[in-house]
Amino acid sequence: MHREQTGAAGDEVPVGPLAGFTVGVTAARRADELGALLRRRGAEVMYAPALRIVPLADDSELLASTKQLIDSAPDVVVATTAIGFRGWVEAADGWGLGDALLARLREVRLLARGPKVRGAIRAAGLTEEWYPASESMAEVLERLLEEGVEGHRIAVQLHGEPLPGFVESLRAGGAEVVGVPVYRWMPPEDIGPVDRLLDATVARALDAVTFTSAPAAASLLDRAERRGMREELLEALRHDVLPACVGPVTALPLEAHDVPTSQPERFRLGPLAQLLTAELPGRVRPLPVAGRRLEIRGHAVVVDGELRTVPPAGMALLRALARRPGWVVARSELLRSLPGAGRDEHAVETAMARLRTALGSPKLIQTVVKRGYRLALDPSADTKYGGA
Repeated sequence: MHREQTGAAGDEVPVGPLAGFTVGVTAARRADELGALLRRRGAEVMYAPALRIVPLADDSELLASTKQLIDSAPDVVVATTAIGFRGWVEAADGWGLGDALLARLREVRLLARGPKVRGAIRAAGLTEEWYPASESMAEVLERLLEEGVEGHRIAVQLHGEPLPGFVESLRAGGAEVVGVPVYRWMPPEDIGPVDRLLDATVARALDAVTFTSAPAAASLLDRAERRGMREELLEALRHDVLPACVGPVTALPLEAHDVPTSQPERFRLGPLAQLLTAELPGRVRPLPVAGRRLEIRGHAVVVDGELRTVPPAGMALLRALARRPGWVVARSELLRSLPGAGRDEHAVETAMARLRTALGSPKLIQTVVKRGYRLALDPSADTKYGGA
């Protein structure tokens, strides 16, 4: 697990849009790129690759498919991803089959999923017959079926992602479909980071989990099932931890379990980071407290635009107070909110003192003698927040 820190307890740090939030990254490929986009916006990042990629040079299944296509030409080849197509050509070259594969691809109808794949095809010295500007496999399928596929042999370059209905529809139309499995996925060799991410999600210690491939989402669900915590994971993702998917295909395994997901309009890492930048702060309700503006984020608090990192015990107390802002919360109830506090109410006083120090303003939380503590909600906000 790799976590980026935002500052020491009590420090004032210029606040970014994702400062105070912790985001899980399940990607195996380009995880560092996504993590950098999130950290640049202030987030802490928990890395937990849910999959590993089979090295192309060792992939006997890809080698067999490549030899089969060289020996027996298909009518159509569909290239689905730029990195997958480049990887296929590079792997064939490493096996001494590069020239033979390119020669075969020059003889067939070559369709691309979109502009990026077209660029990879052109870089290999080939020319595609057609591609949809929408980057939609549904549009590729529609074109093939309109032309008629009965009796045709169609090779589809796969990239670890499911293509819902694509292969089945071609076969139903009478085509023979040959899959070219570029970059197959397998479970990670070290499952520890995935288990820590699952524990953090169920404990609501994460604010969001990102998914950039359907196999990663399916792998995470499978691991949760093996640990007997799938329902707990689903409950957390349905209500408290935001599942952010790079696109609708990636979201399929989660939505099959009635988990609503958020997706950017453009299926890229940059828009995915922008989506979190818009949605996570929007899930926080600002509170007017003692003349200040208080935002309680995942692992930190923003007071009048300044980030204040708060210890875990202090965050537990603050969340308990914020559930009923302006109302007195008894010490006994606050004690129950402290992780592993036992029965000694003195633990509440100790944690509360540290919380006030971390917030940098003791007046935000009032002590009500012999009763407990309350957030010093501004009087004008009582009607709005008093019954929360």
